[in-house]
Amino acid sequence: MKPERNESPRHQDLALLRRILLKLTATAKILSAILVVVIALLWYDALNRLLAFGNGIDYAGNRIVGAEATALLQRYNPYFWGALVTLCSLLLAYLTWLAVRAILTRARLRPVDAVSFQQLSGQLSGAGLDVLMWAWQSRDEPLRAGDLMLARNELAAGRAARLHRAAEQLALLENARQRLQ
Repeated sequence: MKPERNESPRHQDLALLRRILLKLTATAKILSAILVVVIALLWYDALNRLLAFGNGIDYAGNRIVGAEATALLQRYNPYFWGALVTLCSLLLAYLTWLAVRAILTRARLRPVDAVSFQQLSGQLSGAGLDVLMWAWQSRDEPLRAGDLMLARNELAAGRAARLHRAAEQLALLENARQRLQ
């Protein structure tokens, strides 16, 4: 990073990063959406069947526990099945969330293809390149979609200006050290 570079990131930098990220992660996003819709539809059918089963239970034929206990069972039966459906829904939502998170985490690890890399290196501004180089911390691995996501987020949050200020401060400190020697 050179302190004399004072370019601000362009709107085109964010648009380019968004476009490349969409291309790299579209399959994972579509798969996640399909998974959520399929699970929701299957669970909706299952919960309707479960509630219908629970509402169909009649405790009137149970003479062992007595009339008062039978009335109590009949009265609280819908609440029991509602609580069971709620508990199962929460568990299923959590498991679905874990599956979607795993799919999206795997998409973040996808390497950037050569064509997209050429677009990035040829079309990003100097500030955009600085932020991309900052986001690509593991240089012994190829650039990944997760690095691009971090670069996009940080570029939108003003990382380029902070990198420029840090480079200026570093240059001033190095000049001060050279004067003292």
